Amino acid sequence: MQDPRYMSSSQAQAANIDAGLRSYMLGVYNHMTIGMAITGFFAYLTKIMSVSDGMLTPFGTAIYASPLKWVVMLAPLGMVFWLSAKVQTMKPETARNLFYSFAAIMGISLSSLLLVFTGESVIRVFFLTAASFSALSIYGYTTKKNLTSLGSFLIMGLVGLILASIVNIFLASSAMQFIISVVGVLIFAGLTAYDTQRIKLMYMASDDRGTALKKSIMGALTLYLDFINMFIMLLQLLGNRE
Repeated sequence: MQDPRYMSSSQAQAANIDAGLRSYMLGVYNHMTIGMAITGFFAYLTKIMSVSDGMLTPFGTAIYASPLKWVVMLAPLGMVFWLSAKVQTMKPETARNLFYSFAAIMGISLSSLLLVFTGESVIRVFFLTAASFSALSIYGYTTKKNLTSLGSFLIMGLVGLILASIVNIFLASSAMQFIISVVGVLIFAGLTAYDTQRIKLMYMASDDRGTALKKSIMGALTLYLDFINMFIMLLQLLGNRE
């Protein structure tokens, strides 16, 4: 590393921006990792509380086999929209705490996967997702190629994927579910690279601490959702059912 004493003013400014960018992206990944840990903890805790001797407990019956299940399923989606819309007017610490609360609710919502798939396959697919996500995110961070056009295409594909998933709720077609899962893996793989580049470009050296923290929270939320959705799609393809 070049000695700062011998840098020109432009070199020193570039070095400061680079250090600030690394710190900003590290914050994004740290928040995302904490969110993933919270999700995993609440998913496992909910599973333990929901099943006893192979049967649903009263708590499990309430969240999986009563109208409350719709609240559990839809609450994370509502929180995503609300947090995205209100984050600019929140205090940075409030945005961070809401993200962690969202991660906990998501864990409760995803706990049903631990009842459907074997623990061994869940762990295997998780590490496969983590490896794939890391490689794609590194590509998005380091590539000089502008991924904007790819992002527009992927977002249109995501809308189509959501519509197909809604239709398949009524059709219950295993063949269609297979196609949705394959296409979903490809879409969220591309979105991981695209979103990483977009989050990187959001960084501005002139941002104050509060603005930078809110940007890192929203970046963490975006990458968290990419990871979770890619994990679910891969689990549908590769997971072993109980």
